[in-house]
Amino acid sequence: MSEQGAGHGGGTLDPADWAGLRAQAHRMLDDMLDHLEHRRDLPLWQPAPPAARAAFAAPLPQGPSPLDQVHRDFLTNVLPYGAGNTHPGFMGWVQGGGTPVGMLAEMLAAGFNANCGGRDHMALAVERQITAWMRDLYGFPETADGIFLTGASQANFLAVLIARTRALGPAVREQGLGAAPLTAYASAEVHGCVPRAFEMAGLGRAALRLIPVDAAGRIELAALDAAIAADRAAGARPFLLVGTAGTVNSGAIDDLAALADRAAAQGVHFHVDGALGAFARLSPRLAPLFDGIARADSLAFDFHKWAQVPYDAGYLLVRDGGWQRATFAADNAYLTRAATGLAGGDWWPCDTGPDLSRGFRALKTWFTLKTYGLDALGAMIEGTCALATRLADRITAEPGLQLIGQVALNVVCFRPAGDSDGSRSARIVEALHLEGRVAPSVTRIGGVPAIRAAIVNHRTTAADIDALVDGVLRLDASLA
Repeated sequence: MSEQGAGHGGGTLDPADWAGLRAQAHRMLDDMLDHLEHRRDLPLWQPAPPAARAAFAAPLPQGPSPLDQVHRDFLTNVLPYGAGNTHPGFMGWVQGGGTPVGMLAEMLAAGFNANCGGRDHMALAVERQITAWMRDLYGFPETADGIFLTGASQANFLAVLIARTRALGPAVREQGLGAAPLTAYASAEVHGCVPRAFEMAGLGRAALRLIPVDAAGRIELAALDAAIAADRAAGARPFLLVGTAGTVNSGAIDDLAALADRAAAQGVHFHVDGALGAFARLSPRLAPLFDGIARADSLAFDFHKWAQVPYDAGYLLVRDGGWQRATFAADNAYLTRAATGLAGGDWWPCDTGPDLSRGFRALKTWFTLKTYGLDALGAMIEGTCALATRLADRITAEPGLQLIGQVALNVVCFRPAGDSDGSRSARIVEALHLEGRVAPSVTRIGGVPAIRAAIVNHRTTAADIDALVDGVLRLDASLA
């Protein structure tokens, strides 16, 4: 077993004993399958003890270690102390729970070790098939293209760059923004990655107008119209309108059809951040809530949230792939293309996004979609929304709890009754985390802390919903 760590000094890193490696690999796979099978029976989260943390103060290793020893270190010091999003009681943040199928596909992708920046190989064909499937799912035209990224934060950033290039032309890549007074618009509930995208794009946060929302958490259309008119009157140039398909605080969905109308009338790029909610399109009951999404010029979403693909697997779908190439393609000598051979192929992702070195994120997504099918994924998504409704109903029925806002999809916010400053809410959430059974998070509604439960994990059941409510009531009573 020791040679599995050492390989052959000065030569290959493959093992001298393939049979021994194979046996160890099966043990490692069995350990992870056991972990997932019995995840409910393990703590959702627990603090790592000093001994586990001390293990990561060790110096950089000069010599080899047996693979089975390194695996034992993982089992002892890493696996028990994860972030908890695979556990059915995890409701704190919008994170998928992953699946055994996705885990196995990730293993295959690691063995395949494809660099998906370009060239002619079948990993890119898998990614292009995902693009075709997403184009059909969201009603985009044949001209649409897309690209896998780390997540919707990066996808939203790329959308800002693409909209900027559409507004100012490809010359902006060489000459910069100059004095162009570009302005953009999004709801005040837009995800924080969108203002950050304006910082990174050199536009500055001040170029993004955050429009107030209505009682349902949707962008106020009259306020949007007034802001655009005021900017035009002041000599600014509106170039981008961002709609949100599921706000992070409440799951609210902007009126996407109305926003598409305004973007068309104003001649601006219409982008939709669908990181939280876009995959609700898989549910026939929920799909009408997203009418207008097919008219977006670009759409950001995450397979690693509601679609349950293991992290990370973000995606940007763009109405016209030419916009991506105008924004990112470059003629570099070391990437010279050929008509045939490995340097062939008519689609190199490095032309449509910022990365040349890219992992095979498409494979775990492809396995997930093919293995489970859209019907099962849609039913799972609808089920999580039904659990959110159940949670809201229980909160409403409990005199000791107060529901905050409306429940549009799968996000529920609430407080203990009388917790006007939110201090009890924050203490209760911290205590729940330490107990390791359920894990909501804390957000701020109207500037006041509130308990937030996002039902995303496919493993979550009604028992977990009841455990959350019962835990909040019990801890609130102890605080009182």
